[in-house]
Amino acid sequence: MDDLPDTSRTPVISLSALFLKFLRFGLLAFGGPVAQIAMVRQALVEDEQWISKPRFNRLLAVLQVLPGPEAHELCVHLGIVARGRLGGLLAGLGFMLPGFLLMLVAGWFYVGWVAGHQVWTRPLIGLQIAVLAVIVRAVVRIGEHVLETPWLWAVAVASCVATLLGIAFWIPLLVGGLAYAVRHRPILVSAIVAAASALAWLLHGDAAAAPIAVKGGAVTLIALFLAGLKGGMLTFGGAYTAIPYVRADTVGRGWIADASFLDGVAIAGVLPAPLVIFATFAGYVIGGANGALAITAGMFLPAFAFSMILFERLEAIIENPALHDVLTGIAAAVVGIIAATVLQLGAAAAGRVSSPAIAALLFVIALAAAWRLKGAWVTPAILAMGALAGAALPI
Repeated sequence: MDDLPDTSRTPVISLSALFLKFLRFGLLAFGGPVAQIAMVRQALVEDEQWISKPRFNRLLAVLQVLPGPEAHELCVHLGIVARGRLGGLLAGLGFMLPGFLLMLVAGWFYVGWVAGHQVWTRPLIGLQIAVLAVIVRAVVRIGEHVLETPWLWAVAVASCVATLLGIAFWIPLLVGGLAYAVRHRPILVSAIVAAASALAWLLHGDAAAAPIAVKGGAVTLIALFLAGLKGGMLTFGGAYTAIPYVRADTVGRGWIADASFLDGVAIAGVLPAPLVIFATFAGYVIGGANGALAITAGMFLPAFAFSMILFERLEAIIENPALHDVLTGIAAAVVGIIAATVLQLGAAAAGRVSSPAIAALLFVIALAAAWRLKGAWVTPAILAMGALAGAALPI
């Protein structure tokens, strides 16, 4: 493929036209990152040939091992191809703007008309069960691409157990990356695990260390910005990986209930936007419009920064085998952290249902649909089905 002639051509496009082009992509960005990337590829690689197909494939491979929503980072990079860094900024803003504004409206409506109103309780429980099924399927999909060896499975399982035990999120990430990079040196692996175990024991009982036990603390715009920034910096392997980190700094601090947090994830799944826009909802519920702006700025900052500031160096960095192993180990640890978060969210949702049998049946049906069906319409349809089933059944 790389031996084929490069048929790409730098587009001649004004900044305003560039912004409007990516704004249109944002308006049509239903169905999650796979559908979003396919849409951009068809328009800008297949039809308009902004870059060649081999270059696009290499670019996508690099973005998938970096933190941040890859569809958004792709738009930023292609904006840079067209009109430099200002073009990248406008392309990224255009792509995220529709979902951001829609989520602001959703947050406003939720706070004013949904939260606390008994009529919405059952539909929202059904919605939460359906979104749990969608997340379970996403974890499996991510795991299929990441957990390719017994070593990576071991990293993921250990990370899941560590998270359930309340160990600080950065410990399994660090241990997973380092241990996998030196996996052929058993003595070093043992030393890393022993040091991490000792550190976890020393931090045991420290509320600041536990990923979902950080209670209290004033709600400030800086705290919300940092919660979003943590999610944006640690989003490896897809937008679902941001969920545990944002949850730790919002639900874990007692600023928002698990139920409302799950509602935000569900709403993000039906909007034309990168899935990480769920952070905007959490920010709005916690701190109004200013809170939504703060957490969104933190969430999307890495996606802009990596493409606009560092991209020239990224391909050379990713070619380093040692660093690639570290990133692969981190990605495996993230799979374990997401799996643990699904279990925690599931336990929280189970405590709100009145009929476990009906809830379990709804979960199985939603999971089967997520497993078998394909297309941009699938996730919104599953979530709508969950809400309707919750309204109709004594769940």
